[in-house]
Amino acid sequence: MNAPIHSVPALKPMLGIGLKVVSVTIFVGMQTSLKALGTEIPAGQLVFFRSFFALLPALVYLCWLGTLRTAFHTRDIGGHFLRGAIGVTSMACGFYAIGRLPYPEWITISYGAPLLTVVFAAIFLRERVGRFRWTAVLIGLCGIVVVIAPNLSLEVGGLSSDQRLGMIASVAGAAFAAVAMIQVRRLVRTEPTTTIVVYFSICCSVIALGSLPFGWVWPDPRQAALLILAGIFGGVGQLLLTACYRYAEASTIAPFEYTSMLMAVAIGAALFGEVASPTTLLGGAIVVSAGVFIILREHRLGLERKRARSASPSQN
Repeated sequence: MNAPIHSVPALKPMLGIGLKVVSVTIFVGMQTSLKALGTEIPAGQLVFFRSFFALLPALVYLCWLGTLRTAFHTRDIGGHFLRGAIGVTSMACGFYAIGRLPYPEWITISYGAPLLTVVFAAIFLRERVGRFRWTAVLIGLCGIVVVIAPNLSLEVGGLSSDQRLGMIASVAGAAFAAVAMIQVRRLVRTEPTTTIVVYFSICCSVIALGSLPFGWVWPDPRQAALLILAGIFGGVGQLLLTACYRYAEASTIAPFEYTSMLMAVAIGAALFGEVASPTTLLGGAIVVSAGVFIILREHRLGLERKRARSASPSQN
C-alpha cells in the first residue's frame, strides 16, 4: 500500500479556530464588496470574478513557498471537481440572494450552513460531537432566533417574486455550503491546502464561464474594482478556511462562522445605514458567548489530553 501524499495532521483546535475567525473576517470583506454591487452584475459573472481573481493570492503564496509546480499534483481530481461543483452552486445561490434580500435576512439565513455542517460532520464523517458542543450550537441558534424574530421584514404575503427567489436561493446556498465544508474536510486528508484552493478556483472559473450566454455586463471602473477586490478577498479567505480544517474537526470550527454577525452589524451601520436594534445586539452577544464557551472547552480538553498522555506513556 502506498501512503498518501500528506498524512492527517495532529488536531490543534485553538489554531483551527483562530484560522477560521480570520477567514470569516476576510469573507465579510468579500461579501461587503458584493453587497455594494446590488443586482448590477449577474450571479454567474460574480462567481467568475470571485473565482478567477482568487487565484492571484494563491499563486503569489505558491511562488513564495517555491511549490508552484507541485500545487497542481493531485491524487483526487474527482474530489476537487466535486468540491468545485458544490462550491460554485453555493456561491451562485448566495450571490444571487445577496442583492435581493435585506442584509439582516441574508446573513441570518446563511448561518444555517455551520449548523448543517455539525449535523453532516456527525453523520458522514463520523466525527464525535459531544453534548457540550451540541449545547453551544443550540445556544448559538437561540441567539440567531433573538436576532431574526423581531426584525424579520419579509412577511409571507408581502414577498415580491425577487425576494421569494432570493430567499429560496439563500437557503439552497447555505445547504450547499455545508456540503462543501464536509468535502473540504475529506480533501485535506490527502491534499495540500494550496492544491485544494487552486483547483477550486479553476473549477469555479470554468463552470462560471458557462453563464456567459445568459447575460454578462461590461463593468464600469467602480464595479470592476469591487469585483476584483471580492475575488482577492475570496482567495485569501479560502486559503485560511481550507487550512483551518487541518487542525480542528468540522463540528468544532463550524459555530465560529457566527462571528461574522457582529462584523456585519458594524458594516451594515457604517456603509448601508442599517442600525442594529437592541435585540440584534443581544442575539449577537448570545452567539459570541457560545463561541467563547467552545474555545474554553476545547482548550480544557486539550490540556486534559496532554496530561493523560504524560501519565500513561506506553500502555499498549
